[in-house]
Amino acid sequence: MLSRLTSPPSFFTIATMMFAITTLLRPTSCFTTILTRHVRVISHHRPSIMSARTITTSAATSFRLHSTTMNGQYNGSIDSNDIQQQQQQLWYPPSLMEHMLHRIQEINNVPYQIQQSLINFTVNSRILGKVTPKVAAKLTSPNLPTIFELSTGTNTPTLTLSNAAGTTVEQRTKSVMKVMELLREEGYVTGWRDELYPVAERFDDAPVFLIERAAASLLGVMEYGVHINGIIEGPQPKMWMARRSSLKSKFPGYLDHIVAGGQPYNLSLLQNVLKECDEEAGIPPELTLQGIKPAGVISYEQYGGSAISKSRGEGVLGRVVLFCYDLILPEDFVPVPKDGEVECFFTWGLEEIGKSMDPEFDDPIKPNCYPVIIDYLIRSGAISPDSPKYLDIVRTLRSGTCS
Repeated sequence: MLSRLTSPPSFFTIATMMFAITTLLRPTSCFTTILTRHVRVISHHRPSIMSARTITTSAATSFRLHSTTMNGQYNGSIDSNDIQQQQQQLWYPPSLMEHMLHRIQEINNVPYQIQQSLINFTVNSRILGKVTPKVAAKLTSPNLPTIFELSTGTNTPTLTLSNAAGTTVEQRTKSVMKVMELLREEGYVTGWRDELYPVAERFDDAPVFLIERAAASLLGVMEYGVHINGIIEGPQPKMWMARRSSLKSKFPGYLDHIVAGGQPYNLSLLQNVLKECDEEAGIPPELTLQGIKPAGVISYEQYGGSAISKSRGEGVLGRVVLFCYDLILPEDFVPVPKDGEVECFFTWGLEEIGKSMDPEFDDPIKPNCYPVIIDYLIRSGAISPDSPKYLDIVRTLRSGTCS
């Protein structure tokens, strides 16, 4: 027996004995107790053998659980029928996974031939955006001020700003705005918002210039926004939904998040969240601060514009990163439309959210809200990782550039 050893055995000896015992003998609670007691005696003589005690404890745990066999296959006491029953009790049908993947791919839709033809938009050798050849030709046409120019000195043409655009942020902003206002008058730029977006190579960089929000996708520059899942926690969690005003320039009457908005210049993300929550849903700043939780990002690249413009190769490229937030709200709080962008608010449970993912759903959510909601379903554990296409969904949630 171990207690009769005149000198403490080596760690290798103990580990070998443990392996032999745990694999050849049928464990009993009495045996485990005796084995553990003897290792404690040994560890008393040599404190450095404490790691062997850990091995013994792990072995005892394995004995009690009967969890593995020599070939590494699971041999536990959980009945496979129990697992199948749990899978059958999922709140969603298998088709939901296909539907969610469809909704994500719906906004990641840059055709291969368009992707291959894109021209970089650069300033001071920094790549800020991407445009189609026809958009580049439009921006450099003789009918517009010579603010943009097309460099053709190499095999790869590049769109850039001319010397006439200036060298400071203010000068470039003013010059680019002059061109975009003319394109607005032509109807080439639509949905004017009177909101300025910063144009930079990365989110953390200082802006090279500012651009009207409606014109950002014309240059294919990075766009950022905040999207908020309004959640009522409980055994049956609910999500607040909004119906967009019928007067909105884009997706009028569609369903939407409780709060969402573009990320303007000169505001931090949290400042923007507080502003949008107050303006769009009447959520007091103190309530927002109490319940808001940053929840990562989703990203996508979308070839947009009218059907006619896209067919002519004059579509625009939306390169978007959305910062996701979960806002936990009290059950007795009811959001109120304030700025005219929302008609009403209501709540949905998981089943309603799941049904809305169907491509044939007759009251759809604004397309770029779907990935944010899907991301929430994944993060909250509402979707089982055993479901088919789970990893495809997780991967495609960040298909676009994240910079």
